[in-house]
Amino acid sequence: MKISIGAFDAATRTVAVTFEHDGVRHERAVNTCLDAKGGYDATATAARVDEVGRGVEYKIEAGVIGAAASPITVRE
Repeated sequence: MKISIGAFDAATRTVAVTFEHDGVRHERAVNTCLDAKGGYDATATAARVDEVGRGVEYKIEAGVIGAAASPITVRE
């Protein structure tokens, strides 16, 4: 599983994350962790993203999350 974490979005308190496993690429926002002062906690967020990643990996292996289908081209 390859995981790429994007920048912190203060407005939504999320990070954009890309998960890649067995040729499947899955992108989603993950809620961040905040420290006692309400600031972004990158270390705790990375741990949360790893937890989410384990679920994503399982879902990919189970076929629940798969590669997106190619768009349909309509010719006239």
